[in-house]
Amino acid sequence: MNEYGNVFMNNWGANVNSFTGGYAEEFGITLSNNFYDDIWDGVYRSTGTFTKIINHPASGYDNHKAIAKICKTFYFQYLVDLYGDIPYSEAHQGVNIVTPKYDDDKAIYRDLVVQLESAIDMIDNAPAGTNVVGAEDVILGGDMMAWKKFANTLKLRILLRQSELTDAETTTYLAGEFAELASASFVDQDVTINPGYSSGSDTRQNPWMNLMVELAKDANGNFVERNTFRFRRASAYIAGQLNSTSDPRRSKIFKPVSGADITGVIQGDQSALNGGGTAPAAISSLGPGLVKDNAQDGYMMLAAESFLLQAEAVHKGYLTGNAQALFDQAIAASMAMFEIGATPTVDYIANINGIVGKGYGAVGATPAQQLEAIFYQKSIALNGINGAEIFIEYTRARKNGNPLIDENIPMPLNSVTPTGNKPRRLMYPISEYASNSANVPVQTIQDAYNTAPFWFE
Repeated sequence: MNEYGNVFMNNWGANVNSFTGGYAEEFGITLSNNFYDDIWDGVYRSTGTFTKIINHPASGYDNHKAIAKICKTFYFQYLVDLYGDIPYSEAHQGVNIVTPKYDDDKAIYRDLVVQLESAIDMIDNAPAGTNVVGAEDVILGGDMMAWKKFANTLKLRILLRQSELTDAETTTYLAGEFAELASASFVDQDVTINPGYSSGSDTRQNPWMNLMVELAKDANGNFVERNTFRFRRASAYIAGQLNSTSDPRRSKIFKPVSGADITGVIQGDQSALNGGGTAPAAISSLGPGLVKDNAQDGYMMLAAESFLLQAEAVHKGYLTGNAQALFDQAIAASMAMFEIGATPTVDYIANINGIVGKGYGAVGATPAQQLEAIFYQKSIALNGINGAEIFIEYTRARKNGNPLIDENIPMPLNSVTPTGNKPRRLMYPISEYASNSANVPVQTIQDAYNTAPFWFE
């Protein structure tokens, strides 16, 4: 999911000086039923455990079941956002229902909110003697108040995803649901996951790191890079964005070739040395803020994302508050996550708030340009961390044809699509046509470009 979003958001390019043929499907934007099918298969397999916990008959585990509901909602929102209609009410039933029906994506979204509210209610009203959540919680360490904040923030994200819709029913629904969040507390620290990642073995190190580097370091104590790391490089587009604003995060997200600026390659370009292209001889790799240590945390939601969601809700009048202050808090939280010092953070916030489309407080910025600034800062804060989230948000923003968003993110060279744009959704995988053919909707490649989850329609 991270790779899919970062490539489609034109954050990542390919190391064309050392590899050939990589990202051919992504740069050509040639979708198929095999294209990123591991997202579907992996999420459905892994989330089955949450359903088992929720449905387990044992008493005294209200808090554990509430956590399972929140986590299941977290992942099922992404399934809806990437595919639309999916199996939901009959999913995870094992041999009892081996061919689950597909549920309407809008109905699923509404039920996800119900599940979050149910989880909060279970936490608030857990019976006396309910088992305390402890070290088995490798996300929030049994802090049930923090779980409530996470649930509230997921609800906020689900509601905002629908906020571009203008029909009367949705307008009324959102007004009622946002009213319930008027006094809610939201995520104010990074929501991380770490079940004990270490350098003890390949299977114990952070799985992202396991993709990028060998377990053992070299004689000088440096990471030994895998091809997965050597292949992924900064794109020319994102290099231009980060360098033009002197964003101090650029040397954390990518490794500068020389000086402070990063160097990127145009998506679809070829090596200038032997491929007839114009790629630079040295291209920035993923940086030390992303590839840090065998034991580094995984991320489920950043505080920066939470603050930007709140800023958008205030900007649109759904919540009360100070959108500018929340916007600045988001940047500060992102800088802290990347271990950027106080002075560069303050300087960047002051500078960026003078740039239309990138800073919320830019003089003369229209409401649409202020919203664009929120989207932009989210794309930088989540760059390399949650690519799927920022591409889904990019898709949502395209609903009303925002020209800044469509013009600023270029298509790869020589890409061919039915509409001239990037797809709005993924295609159902081969596994569904093989095992659930009676229920999986009929879908063409063109449908991936012309149809979308309900919040786009």
